[in-house]
Amino acid sequence: MEGYTELINEQNFAINTVWVALCAALIFFMEAGFALLEAGFVRSKNAMSIIAKVIIDITFGGIAFFIVGFGIAYGSSNGWFALDFGIMSEDLGLGLKVSNNLFWFIQLGFAIAAISIVSGALAERMKLFPYAILVVFFCAILYPLVANWVWNPNGWLAMRGFNDFAGSAAVHAMGGFAALAAAIVLGPRIGKYSKDGKSNTIPGHNLPLASVGAFILWFGWFGFNPGSSLGAVGNWELIGSVVVNTFLASASGGIATMIYTYFTYTKIDITMVINGVLAGLVSITAGCNVVGPVSAIIIGAIAGILVDVAVVFFDKIKVDDPVGAIAVHGVNGLFGTLAVGLFAIEGGLFYGGGPSLLLTQILGVSAIALFSFTLTFIIMKLLKISIGIRISNEDEEAGIDASSFGVQSYNNE
Repeated sequence: MEGYTELINEQNFAINTVWVALCAALIFFMEAGFALLEAGFVRSKNAMSIIAKVIIDITFGGIAFFIVGFGIAYGSSNGWFALDFGIMSEDLGLGLKVSNNLFWFIQLGFAIAAISIVSGALAERMKLFPYAILVVFFCAILYPLVANWVWNPNGWLAMRGFNDFAGSAAVHAMGGFAALAAAIVLGPRIGKYSKDGKSNTIPGHNLPLASVGAFILWFGWFGFNPGSSLGAVGNWELIGSVVVNTFLASASGGIATMIYTYFTYTKIDITMVINGVLAGLVSITAGCNVVGPVSAIIIGAIAGILVDVAVVFFDKIKVDDPVGAIAVHGVNGLFGTLAVGLFAIEGGLFYGGGPSLLLTQILGVSAIALFSFTLTFIIMKLLKISIGIRISNEDEEAGIDASSFGVQSYNNE
């Protein structure tokens, strides 16, 4: 009997390992989605620089998260941070159903996804070296602190019952508000705003490429959200509902953006529809484990409209975001986190749960947004006055690809 129990435990561990490894690989592959989406949304003279930034996210960010960040996030927390390094072989007290090494790898995917959100908002005008420094600080300290608050069992938000299943707040609001701060310090691209304050359209060079990137992100999200179960055995109902809610919100977001842009601009804005799908995905990420399918559709629809409203708003206040990262991830990460307090079947305001959960969600996402914005703003300011963060006007006119790499994305010979 004892041998049989050991065999079952070993089989369960193997199943969970395969499940989490598959989801972690899907999350890692989302970096290809970020690269193609952002490259398509910028001018061809800067497409390779986007690829370079995403590679920096993975390489510099990955090493920083391994050496420092993981221990800050998942070590012995005092509620705010941990300072445990080299903990890959220790019991983290998380009740994991997979090895620490595999848990680290799936968490790496979340960390580099958060910083990749920032890269898009800084496209076409930031130097690579200071960007690499920002990536190291972000993945070694900033993101791990937020992960500690939200996902470490002893984190101050986790102890309060804050629900952010797969990271609307910890990944997307975190990355989105960091992108807002960084874009403000960096300033807009040359020619984006006229002297009279008018906003000029700078179209991306390859919308089919951006669309492929969006589909890869969409595909990867079915590892991002279901993979946050951290195990398949005993979680089949949870995984099923998470998958359904993830799809419904994304589809609803795309439909809502189509309808909204048609009646607002008399034509469907396909670039905004792409962002509408992504906004739906971002908005459902926090509550995909606690809301019903009808609520998922409603949440996605609101996000699909909110993303366009947010893009217009940030353009009016002259925050230049070439790919709409702030609107997609920052605004809808915030909204999706709040939506848990409204639509959660247990504890949601619309389900008779009272204001307690909603207030906890407001507190948590506000703290994360403020922390992310403030610390990123300070880091960018320090980089700006020390080594400089912006390429020269001449290099910006010529394109980062030619000035930094000596190559072009497309050879027309």
